[in-house]
Amino acid sequence: MKNHRSNRTPRPERPASALPADSLAFSLSRAAELVEAVRAGANLTDAFEAMLARHAEWPDATRGAVRDLAWGTLRDYGRGDAVLRQLLHKPLPEAIHALLLVALHRLETRPEQAHTVVNQAVEAAAAMMAPLKGVVNGVLRNRQRNAAELDAELDADQSAYYRHPSWWVERLRASFPQGWEAALAAGNERPPMGLRVNHLRGSVDAYASELDAAGFAHRRLGNDALVLAKPVAVAALPGFAEGRVSVQDGGAQWAARWLDLAPGQRVLDACAAPGGKSAHILETAAVELLSLELDAVRSRRIVDNFARLGLTGEVRTADCRERAKWWDGRPFDRILADVPCSASGVARRHPDIKWLRRADDIPRFAAQQAEILDALWPTLAPGGKLLYVTCSVFVEENARQVERFCARHADALRLEIDGRPECQLLPGADHDGFYYALLAKRA
Repeated sequence: MKNHRSNRTPRPERPASALPADSLAFSLSRAAELVEAVRAGANLTDAFEAMLARHAEWPDATRGAVRDLAWGTLRDYGRGDAVLRQLLHKPLPEAIHALLLVALHRLETRPEQAHTVVNQAVEAAAAMMAPLKGVVNGVLRNRQRNAAELDAELDADQSAYYRHPSWWVERLRASFPQGWEAALAAGNERPPMGLRVNHLRGSVDAYASELDAAGFAHRRLGNDALVLAKPVAVAALPGFAEGRVSVQDGGAQWAARWLDLAPGQRVLDACAAPGGKSAHILETAAVELLSLELDAVRSRRIVDNFARLGLTGEVRTADCRERAKWWDGRPFDRILADVPCSASGVARRHPDIKWLRRADDIPRFAAQQAEILDALWPTLAPGGKLLYVTCSVFVEENARQVERFCARHADALRLEIDGRPECQLLPGADHDGFYYALLAKRA
């Protein structure tokens, strides 16, 4: 794959075919367009949103089917790509290559539907590039006939076995000798759906009872996050439109608690979009909050989130590293530095990250994070606290970043988080991967 460019404009889709919109062939072909776009360097979410904007007439079932196929294919890309390296003797057009990846994913996850999957993939190929429908049929049949031999070869291929790039696997193995395989396995699963109850509009206990009444099984985490046993449509959540609940990963919901908030404090959320943590701060304590975001469109999402939840906070579009453009000189009592990172802890939500990210991207993220920390530190009041957060599982962005920062700033004091010097959450059944470190400025 080409390297990741999150602002890449999704390519125009191919002309609509005559495939029935409710057919598996249609969903396979549309998902293949998304996979093809990602292989060319596009952001998966952006490409999908652009596709939906062009097809407002699609029913929810079609949208869901296309999304599930595209996201699942990219979670399993390491395996599908390895299969095609074994079965293809010469390159195919990108559209057909992507279709085969989607069909292989469907075969692997729905083996009981093998006959239907192959037939529908051939139908999709016929609508896309008719002369190559025989190639699609042959590749998929070969995958079935040679399953045992191919699976043995795939299990010997590290990237295919773990469904992550080899450099990613090696980094986790070195950093987490006891937890790396479980973290990789979790990174290939569908992510959990976490809920955050708006404490200004109701209690967690009361909302949990509403979920029970609606038949939505759930479990409660130690930070009061509610995790649904099965994801549901946001519109089905009791009180969502009224701002009584938000969708937020359980691991992200530690931030407001660990900031040690109190009424009247002046608080900065330095990299705030889409606004979940900012909103949680305002739901937790009556503070004076400034939320910064570099991108104007993403800043608008923060404003919209505040409006739905009935919250009031200042939102500004600015680069937090350029203090002269946004800081009025008044120090902050608390700073949330949820910095840009590799997003390696949330890759199951954004599976294109696994395959578009490169090992040499990590030092670049670390350099940017160091710039942000150094720029924010002067704005923190003596005795104030800064919570450093990433959604990464790589130590270069996490523990080592904080160690280097403390070495540069003699007035920085590491504080424990629930009795630990830092907190690294790895992806699991309850939450995504996050890193937290709490720093105080010596008075």
